Amino acid sequence: MTEILVLYYSTHGATRQMAQLIARGVESVAGCSARLRTVPRISTVCETVESDIPVAGAPYVTLDDLLECNGLALGSPTRFGNMAAPMKYFWDSTIADWLKGTLIGKPASVFTSSGTLHGGNESTLITMMLPLLHHGMIIVGTPYSETALMSTTTGGTPYGASHWAGTESNQPISEAERQLCLAQGRRIAEIALKLQGATL
Repeated sequence: MTEILVLYYSTHGATRQMAQLIARGVESVAGCSARLRTVPRISTVCETVESDIPVAGAPYVTLDDLLECNGLALGSPTRFGNMAAPMKYFWDSTIADWLKGTLIGKPASVFTSSGTLHGGNESTLITMMLPLLHHGMIIVGTPYSETALMSTTTGGTPYGASHWAGTESNQPISEAERQLCLAQGRRIAEIALKLQGATL
C-alpha cells in the first residue's frame, strides 16, 4: 500500500477540513491510503505543556511517519504570509532526517487557509515548500487542467489548495476549494505510485 502522510496544523478547523478532503482524494486512488497527522500547539510561555495525545482530531506526527510515508501533503493556516509557528517548529526538529535523507525523492504538496482573501496564501504555500526542497522532496503543484482553478472566486492556486475562511473563520469551504483539495490528494497519490514504479 502506498501511504501519503497528510500533515497539518489547524487553529479554527478549516485547515483540518482541507486535510480530510485531501485524504479522501488520496484514498480515491487504488492502492493508496492517507495517514492524517497534526502537530501540537506551541507557546511563548515555557511553562505551558501540551498533552502527548490530542484531545480530538488526528494523532501528533512522529519522525517515524516521515520515514514510513511515500509522499506528503503539508498544510498550515497562514500566519503573516508564512506557515504557523507549530508547523515550523516541527520542521526545525527534522535535522536528523535531513542528514539521513529520509524524504529524498518523495513527492510533496502544500495547502493553506487564511482569514482574508489576499492574506498571504501564495507566499505561505511557497515558503512551506522551502524545507521540503531542503529535504530533497519533489514538489507537486496543481495544474490548470483542474477546471476549478480557472473558475474559483475563493481559494485555489497552482501552488496548492487554499481556502478563504473569512475574518471570523466562518466561511465554509467552497465547491471549487473542495474540488481542488480532492484533486490535490489524487495527484499526490498518483505521482507517488508512478515514482514507485507502479502502474495506474
